[in-house]
Amino acid sequence: MNTPHDSLLGKEAAYPSQFDPSLLFPIARAAARESIGIAPDALPFIGHDRWHAYELSWLDARGKPRVATATFTVPCDSPHLIESKSLKLYLNSLNATRFNSDTAVLDRITLDLSVRTGADVAVAFGLPPLAELEEGESLDTLDIEIDHYGPPQADYLVADRQTIVTEVLSSQLLKSNCPVTGQPDWASVIIRYHGPRIDRGELLRYLISFRDHAEFHEQCVERLFHDLMAHCQPLALSVEARYTRRGGLDINPWRATPGFQAPTARRDLRQ
Repeated sequence: MNTPHDSLLGKEAAYPSQFDPSLLFPIARAAARESIGIAPDALPFIGHDRWHAYELSWLDARGKPRVATATFTVPCDSPHLIESKSLKLYLNSLNATRFNSDTAVLDRITLDLSVRTGADVAVAFGLPPLAELEEGESLDTLDIEIDHYGPPQADYLVADRQTIVTEVLSSQLLKSNCPVTGQPDWASVIIRYHGPRIDRGELLRYLISFRDHAEFHEQCVERLFHDLMAHCQPLALSVEARYTRRGGLDINPWRATPGFQAPTARRDLRQ
């Protein structure tokens, strides 16, 4: 089984001089899910991982460079996720490759990502628009004392069972670390739910308890979803994280209870 330590993550890697789909490094989702009590064959959520690629280039049929941005959407029920550095190296391997058309580029990337993840990946040129306003009510102005930064403390999460609400809460204070290199990953998180009112101060403490935690972006969001469902028991829940870019890529995992409408694709100003 592929693990992060088997990949090029955190290791010196030569700039690819020719197109090489084998650079894409898949990591099985099952192990991380099982570690928090999620059965890989009975997922409690729907969702996707939406990647934004800011540095995409190739050569046309006559050798002239083309540049573009692109969005890749990986379904959350794919058996594998793609490790981010390997995706960057793969995209760089397109730089010196000739394609007969722009459509051929999309078709090639779609094929390679779908094969490596084990599911149908959607690929399109362009990026979602920037969000003009912060979504939901921000938790970040709460006047509370923080003294724990890891591991994540799900026991912080509490809800008032007597008060049922529908609300959107957000924070820009989510931070975790790469599980291999230890480098920081920064994100905004948007929580949409209907159910018992979640204690906002305790929710913020919980989010900040990821600060020294080492886990991949997708896994952090699934942990958030799992812990909120277990401790607050919402009737409907959506968790979206928008991570800042690294190496010309950012990732936006989204997980929700079945039937929840997918949020409109947006980018934060920090992205």
